[in-house]
Amino acid sequence: MRRGSITAAVVLAALLAGPAFAQAQSKAPVSKEWARNFEGVWTNATLTTLERPARYPQLVVPKEQADALEKSVAARKEASNAPSDLSQGAFKDSNAGAGYNAFWIDNGDGLMRVRGEARSSFITSPADGKMPFRDRPTSHKLMIKDGAEYRSGKGTFEGPEDLPLRERCLIGHADSGGPVMLNALCNTNYSFFVTPGHFVMQLEMINDMRIAPIFASAAEARASHRPAAIRPWLGDSVAWWEGDTLVTETRNVHPVQEGRTMTPVSPQGKVTERFTRISKDELLYQFTVEDPVHYTQAWSGEYSFKPAKGLIYEYACHEGNYAMPGILHGARLDEAAAAKGGGGGN
Repeated sequence: MRRGSITAAVVLAALLAGPAFAQAQSKAPVSKEWARNFEGVWTNATLTTLERPARYPQLVVPKEQADALEKSVAARKEASNAPSDLSQGAFKDSNAGAGYNAFWIDNGDGLMRVRGEARSSFITSPADGKMPFRDRPTSHKLMIKDGAEYRSGKGTFEGPEDLPLRERCLIGHADSGGPVMLNALCNTNYSFFVTPGHFVMQLEMINDMRIAPIFASAAEARASHRPAAIRPWLGDSVAWWEGDTLVTETRNVHPVQEGRTMTPVSPQGKVTERFTRISKDELLYQFTVEDPVHYTQAWSGEYSFKPAKGLIYEYACHEGNYAMPGILHGARLDEAAAAKGGGGGN
């Protein structure tokens, strides 16, 4: 899809989004800075992860260590992208569990840098860089089951709803759309469109789109959330300006997404995100998660979106994709074989 077509679709989506959005249009302050602050395509591709790995004792990684990692990554990518040795049987591989090869992977060239500092995690608080779960296994129970079934092919798969969200192409992989917006293995590009009345977050990953009406104040925005019974994919987001920073607050995340995300948020929780252009090459993204159901305390983090080298293209997740009917049909064959006393085909 051409970029012009995508932009037109974004504008149309904002216009058709409903009464709450129309109400926000009349209340939101008009700022001439929005185009310069958010224009272009951005990426959060990086080797840095949400939580801090044990090998890093602190948030800021020393320059020498960060530089050495980047050199190692560059060498590994060069080797991975080298021509295949056809004598090694590269095209006879029948490993159905193999993932993408190096050509498709775009997870950054090194650690995330914020204001020049290499970071070991997105999380800045708590100081240990870990999510302060009340009970991590319970909060991630559905996600763990979902991931195990997806990787192993072992599952009931009674219908489409039993398949992982990624297989159903409902929302982006790796929680790219948020709330919190995380980095992925590939397709890590974003476009942000800011009009006087709306903030549109468009992702390349599965073409997710989150639209937040912009209100004149935080109080008006918070008062304009949808009813709690309405829990859309990626949550219910509203926005307001604080100086040059655009702030969003998201509540009421879809119940299925709550159980199958790295950053679960219950109906009692909320996520506050802040977007600030801090330099030519950095759009600072900060977030705070508050949820007494899943966490013992509020926790926060940040990273910087960097300019992307290209445009956003249509993802088209299910065009020509026979995975879902194939998985469901395979499960039915396994059931039939079991009923006859035979072994399953998984």
